[in-house]
Amino acid sequence: MSSFSLKAIQRLPVTRETAWDFFSSPQNLPLITPKEMGFRIISKHHGEKMYAGQIIEYTVRPLFGLKFYWMTEVTHVHPFDFFIDEQRYGPYGMWHHQHHFKEIDGGTEMTDLVHYRNPLGVLGRWVNPLLVRPKLKSIFEYRYRKITELFGRWDNDEMQVIIS
Repeated sequence: MSSFSLKAIQRLPVTRETAWDFFSSPQNLPLITPKEMGFRIISKHHGEKMYAGQIIEYTVRPLFGLKFYWMTEVTHVHPFDFFIDEQRYGPYGMWHHQHHFKEIDGGTEMTDLVHYRNPLGVLGRWVNPLLVRPKLKSIFEYRYRKITELFGRWDNDEMQVIIS
């Protein structure tokens, strides 16, 4: 069974504390997700800030307008440094998403590292380059633009997305 990965790096002209405050709040997820994804948080008792053991439930329409239920668990939190969420139920065979925040001169470098596996075995491997990889890339490109709108642009920064 094949796994795939995505790495996205963005520099923000804000403190690590400001970046952490925004990204550690589940309520901000819809702000950085493309509208056509139909992303909606449906859990009622997930809390206002990320914590280890936190369960967050969503509905999402990632492909062809099909609605999926998605449940993730925040498994690790090291305030101001990183947090990790993992799919417990949803559209992927496996989803492990690391969010890292590093203080740099004049701001914060944010790195997302996603490891995922598509469902459906051989068919899932086959559709990855045709559907899943391009969709994930477009989601992270959208996210880059929205984050730049919210926090400003780092001088000469260009989005870095590596998908393998």
